[in-house]
Amino acid sequence: MISDKKEERVDRIFEIGEIPPIGVVPKRMYAWTIRKERFGTPLEAFKVELVDTPRPRKGEVIICNMVAGINYNGVWAASGKPQNVIAEHGKYGEAVDFHICGSETSSIVYEVGEGVDMCQVGDEVIAIGIQYDINCPMIKSGIEEVFSPTFRIWGYEANWGGFAQFSRVQQQQCFKKPQKLSWEEAASCVATGATAYRMLTRWGEHAVKEGDVVLIWGGYGGLGSMAIQLTKYFGGIPVAVVSSDERVKLCMDLGAKGCINRKEYSHWGPLENYTDPSVYRNWLKGALKFRRELWNIVGEKKEPRIVIEHPGESTLPTSVFVCDRGGMVVICAGTSGYTGTLDLRYLWLSQKRLQGSHAGTRNDVGAFLDILEKSVISPVISKVYQWNDLALAHQYLSENKHPGGNLAVLIGASK
Repeated sequence: MISDKKEERVDRIFEIGEIPPIGVVPKRMYAWTIRKERFGTPLEAFKVELVDTPRPRKGEVIICNMVAGINYNGVWAASGKPQNVIAEHGKYGEAVDFHICGSETSSIVYEVGEGVDMCQVGDEVIAIGIQYDINCPMIKSGIEEVFSPTFRIWGYEANWGGFAQFSRVQQQQCFKKPQKLSWEEAASCVATGATAYRMLTRWGEHAVKEGDVVLIWGGYGGLGSMAIQLTKYFGGIPVAVVSSDERVKLCMDLGAKGCINRKEYSHWGPLENYTDPSVYRNWLKGALKFRRELWNIVGEKKEPRIVIEHPGESTLPTSVFVCDRGGMVVICAGTSGYTGTLDLRYLWLSQKRLQGSHAGTRNDVGAFLDILEKSVISPVISKVYQWNDLALAHQYLSENKHPGGNLAVLIGASK
């Protein structure tokens, strides 16, 4: 039952998995925090603390988190690199000296601030990770919010993320939770799904179409598992790159035409000293072998029209090399490092495109959720962690020991 008191706050501490009556917000809550003196590995950086529950500001809501998705944002935030997320707080009116990560959740709205008209107390929602000033002149002129100087990622640049019992979010972050999705699925599919959707559809002439070969790095990761299914949905030919033979069948079950095990190659890494003929020959030998295997999977000498990139430093030279003439390498992260090197001759002579892509817009999220509702596409949940294992989950992610697919952590839905 919804509380008659719009902003009721109680002194009682609710334990993890214990959900207050809808509309009743405690003064204090449990949260996994990061502090600058603990920057390091996830096991060092993440600690559970009791902190004050945030209050909603104009256009904001307080959500009670059932499940939170886990992605690489937490690893970066824990390390303090490539940026100190706590130092970012001043840009967004924050006064606390800790940071709460978590960039997507499935939740229930518990409190609304002034001017909120997009959701109400009691709504079951997916909270997505993009924040921005809705009054930004660029956005009002019709430019996508991801290009606004006010754009930031909730739970990374912006505080009060999903790794807590309650979070403060902007109302435009909230989408109605599809009934077909469990709390776990709803909490962990949009960041990867909307990102993959944007990478495949946003970039004009390079939007995926029937018959396009799409090379997908990390095929059984959160992003890759969605990219495979979306490519198939749009009529493309997904070819996945994986790190083990065990993941081949998993990707094939999702719709991949075939898989390449990257562990069978040794030419990865930045192109250092490639002007040395022997160094360049060794790299080219590996890249040519990789391309031949790709051709064998496709069944003809047909290069990828789109390459879905995120490792960056270790794989970018090969991605640009194997990309089709006039094709596109679209990159959304640098999980193996941020130094990108490539032989520019393959880029300019074949008129290829190297395109950055970051998160997704509200329109991207809406389109992706619509596809989920009307298709057989479903999130791949490989592991759901208990609350107390959140730091360990991020440690596994940082060491590439996670099971692949989408990851989540139970909060209000803890059993």
